Amino acid sequence: MLPLLAASVVALAGCSSPQKETKVLAFNPANMDTTVTAGEDFYQYACGGWIKNNPLKPEYARFGTFDQLREDNQTQLRDLIEELSSTQHEKGSIGDKIATLYALGLDSVKLNSEGATPVKEQLDAISAIENTDGVASMIATLQREGAYPYFAFFVSADEKNSSMNIIQLYQAGLGLGDRDYYLQADANMESIRDAYKVYINKLFTLAGFSAEQATAATEAVMKTETGIAEVSYTREALRDSQKNYNKMSYADFKSKAGWMNWDAFFAGLGVKDVTDLDPKQLNFFVNLDKVFKNQTLEEQKYYLSYNLLNAAAPYLSDDFVAASFDFYGKTLSGKQEQQPRWKRALNTVNGSLGEAVGQMYVTKYFPASSKEKMLTLVNNLQQALGERIRELTWMGDETKAKAEEKLASFAVKIGYPDKWRDYSGLDIQPDSYWTNVCRSSIFDMEYQLADINKPVDRTRWHMSPQTVNAYYNPTTNEICFPAAILQPPFFNADADDAVNYGAIGVVIGHEMTHGFDDQGRNYDKEGNLTDWWTAEDAERFTERADVLVKQYDNILVLDTVHANGRYTLGENIADHGGLLVSYQAYQNSLKGKETPAPIDGFTNDQRFYLGYATLWGQNIRDEEILRLTKIDVHSLGKWRVNAALRNIETFYDAFGIKASDPMFLDPAERVVIW
Repeated sequence: MLPLLAASVVALAGCSSPQKETKVLAFNPANMDTTVTAGEDFYQYACGGWIKNNPLKPEYARFGTFDQLREDNQTQLRDLIEELSSTQHEKGSIGDKIATLYALGLDSVKLNSEGATPVKEQLDAISAIENTDGVASMIATLQREGAYPYFAFFVSADEKNSSMNIIQLYQAGLGLGDRDYYLQADANMESIRDAYKVYINKLFTLAGFSAEQATAATEAVMKTETGIAEVSYTREALRDSQKNYNKMSYADFKSKAGWMNWDAFFAGLGVKDVTDLDPKQLNFFVNLDKVFKNQTLEEQKYYLSYNLLNAAAPYLSDDFVAASFDFYGKTLSGKQEQQPRWKRALNTVNGSLGEAVGQMYVTKYFPASSKEKMLTLVNNLQQALGERIRELTWMGDETKAKAEEKLASFAVKIGYPDKWRDYSGLDIQPDSYWTNVCRSSIFDMEYQLADINKPVDRTRWHMSPQTVNAYYNPTTNEICFPAAILQPPFFNADADDAVNYGAIGVVIGHEMTHGFDDQGRNYDKEGNLTDWWTAEDAERFTERADVLVKQYDNILVLDTVHANGRYTLGENIADHGGLLVSYQAYQNSLKGKETPAPIDGFTNDQRFYLGYATLWGQNIRDEEILRLTKIDVHSLGKWRVNAALRNIETFYDAFGIKASDPMFLDPAERVVIW
């Protein structure tokens, strides 16, 4: 539900600490590759120069313009935290917590001297489990501490009563992340599974288990996770909002999924008087019965121990960190080098104290003028989307009226929250890095538990201000644009309107369109999961969406591997809608004005589409192409450009695309949804 992952290049100057502004080119022709034409391969044409001049760094499996922006942000945040750390702070203050946690992440001497000691007490507790009731309690303990064996617990809005929070359970428990890694029999998957077994064995060996125990543990983990994979929903099924809503009484749930002592689990979480809940993938929880009962108690304990070790590995000594990176970084993604320690430590601080760091970030780097300009752009995009809804030929008046009501009800969040999160209850001590990560996870879990059966706080943010991203949340019907994304090439105060509409304008339109994609369209203006469409309009929507699915299914991403048009449908609809809506908003802004003169030899329409393509320039390793095709709901960068634009008539007009060009798609095969 948290869409567009995108980005770029240089930070804007701050408001409270004035700095010399660095002017960034609105569009840099050096990013292009004019040895190909726009009609041959628009992605290469628009981004080929950038791709050539920005080869992959060893620490990256994929590096694009948005990764460059993240790097710039990390440098800014590092400077802020190191400046903060250079002075003494009152014990327990926010400054003390940030500085202490960051220092622990940097202290390689301490980390390496500790080895597996930080997890020993937790491993001993797992080893002492005597029965399945103890297993249930330990699952709760591990989930409080940031590991998710078997399934995940969280608290969020009841999708059919969106003003209230409810307990929700979600399928999880797979160290490889997706069921296909366990179930597909091709050579690549076999190779990944073999490497995964080596990794599991390595963790147990490093933790002090004997060779025989490490072998037995590896077998137990693979047996358990393969069983979980067999009952897990497919990626495509997870996108079915109705299928994944199963609110029921607690008693009813226990009668259907009685394989575990749920009373012991909830007591372990500290949850009392459970009345109802929503097991998102109900059949998964029912069918875990055969997985759980097919395990011996010893196998269950090995599986729980692995979940602990896998979660802890990045925060322990270098040998643990290297083992984790060798598998997840090198084998799965193709990375060649671990990120420097300061970046990893910074990521931990961001994850644990995100809004506290964000408050420092926006004070120094986010100008108030950016928020004002964004509000204007959002309003312009809302008007354009409303116009497009009214002009749709395939949708009837009844559904149009409700769609416009939903659009008018969008909540808009820009930059940073109005109320910052209180971290006074988070205890950070100079003892163990991993122990503090656990404390942070417990703090976050308590934050969730406090929401059970309480009204939804619609002012709460689900991303920190320093996050280079944006999102649409269907249950609150809100769009959110953190401060960090409001920088070039997304938003550039020095750019002409054509480029800004092609960049941040499309991002805004993308998030708005998520409210009407194959998932978002199932939620009404209040955020409730309800069918507000006529049957005829729903059928016509599905017909058009299926055309898009087929287009993307036909894409070869690598060798014989195809893109997954069904799994990426929501993001692809949002890309198409974002482009169309932002282009219309830009054209609206030109009414009554002279057509802008060409800049750098490009017309305003051309600059709009070049501004969009710039967002997705990237280099990527083959391993990462395969991994992302399996687990990412977004299409790969190249196809967010080429596949999206092939449906848009004004793109053809702007660059004179001919029927003989590879970029040309027969009009009969094109589709416009929004």
